[in-house]
Amino acid sequence: MTEENLTPEGEPQETAAPSPEGHSFGDSAGEMANETEVEGAASDTAEQSAADELVVAKMALEERTLDLQRLQAEYSNYRKRVDRDRELTAQNATYKVLAPIIDVLDTIDRAREHGELDGGFKAVADQLERIVSNLGLTRFGEPGDAFDPTLHEALTHLGTDAAVEVTTCQHVAKVGYKIGDRVVRAAQVLVVDPADS
Repeated sequence: MTEENLTPEGEPQETAAPSPEGHSFGDSAGEMANETEVEGAASDTAEQSAADELVVAKMALEERTLDLQRLQAEYSNYRKRVDRDRELTAQNATYKVLAPIIDVLDTIDRAREHGELDGGFKAVADQLERIVSNLGLTRFGEPGDAFDPTLHEALTHLGTDAAVEVTTCQHVAKVGYKIGDRVVRAAQVLVVDPADS
């Protein structure tokens, strides 16, 4: 034994037996504790990293969901706009086709008033009136209707009438025509006002 291995009293000092790797058992226990701490820290870091990735994935999902909802709303609005434009185009085309026919319908009305509408001409007139009616052209304006400046064109006032409570169409010179809510031609009327009380 060397002097280094002796205690101060001169007795031999016990030394830890070397571990198979050449380290003492005391050193091995410390290293194991350090490894456990390192593994725990690594585990915490891995869990934190996974949690962070989950948060980022949720945020990305929410963003994509909002983008999808926005696109769906834009597409729905686009479809409605296209449908509205298509309907307006169809109405304008119908208006352009039917507006000139109103003069023909006026001629038919005058012939009917004078009793000249018979035979083949009557059949053609009836067929034409059915066709324009199916296309949406409707007549309006009858004697006794309340005067409405959006629907009627007053040609003249015939004075007052005690039998009416509001300005009223007494005579219709030309009937009016509408396509849906759109006035193609206002009815041309002669009106009377109510008598003062």
